[in-house]
Amino acid sequence: MSTPQSRPPVRRALRRLPLNAAAALTVVVCLFPVYWMVTTAFKPSTDIQRYDPRLVPSRWTFEHFRVAVGADGFALFWRNSLLVTLSAVLLALLVALGAAYAVARMRWRGRRQFMLAVFIAQMAPWESLIIPIYIISRDTGMLDRLPTLTLIYFMITLPFTVVVLRGFIAGIPPELEEAAQVDGCTRAGAFRKVAFPLLAPGLMATSLFGFITAWNEFTYANFLIIKQQDSRTLPVWLSSFQSTFGTDWGATMAASTLFALPALIIFLALQRHVTAGLASGGVKG
Repeated sequence: MSTPQSRPPVRRALRRLPLNAAAALTVVVCLFPVYWMVTTAFKPSTDIQRYDPRLVPSRWTFEHFRVAVGADGFALFWRNSLLVTLSAVLLALLVALGAAYAVARMRWRGRRQFMLAVFIAQMAPWESLIIPIYIISRDTGMLDRLPTLTLIYFMITLPFTVVVLRGFIAGIPPELEEAAQVDGCTRAGAFRKVAFPLLAPGLMATSLFGFITAWNEFTYANFLIIKQQDSRTLPVWLSSFQSTFGTDWGATMAASTLFALPALIIFLALQRHVTAGLASGGVKG
């Protein structure tokens, strides 16, 4: 009887053909909107307004990028988005690291209930909380402030960060920390010197998720920043290319391309570590 290893390569390739075709189709469907956004950003206005759209620009132009970069508030809103996003991600990592370590390494009453609450918080649609959050922010004088957005993004990214880091810490043998403690380290010192360096993939995975979530968030930024226009973020700024006279699609697509670049660059730089971190955090512990 022939084994899968002894089958001819052509036969094995034919058996994998439907899966490969489905994968290729999925990639094309997912990437086509991104391709259309980028090419539209480089198309001249005559190509954008054509009745029969062109897949490839008749000529390439940077005019829409000049309009986007020269728009009012571009540098200010870019700074606001970076400030809010990085602050929320760092705060979530600090809090989640302590919570994940306590759940993965310690035995205390209510530990399972705590993780259940974290999972429920992760599944909850955050859009359903916009009304109570708006009322609380209004009554406490926290509307139109960047720290308010930072706290909200921190709450949104915290559950996922706790879940992934908990699984990753549980995958590190506790004997490594116990050996360090035998050599004279405290429990905190053993974690800092032994376990923490091994958490790099998990930290990068959760950081990327938190960055993309906070960077792309529009709803809260639009509803909580009302009067102070200087406190707006980039997702809200993108809507400035719409007016009563229509939408400047070229500038909108150019601004969207610039907006997507930071997350894309970070993902490409951390791709290997992110994949390892998500796999380890998802199956261990």
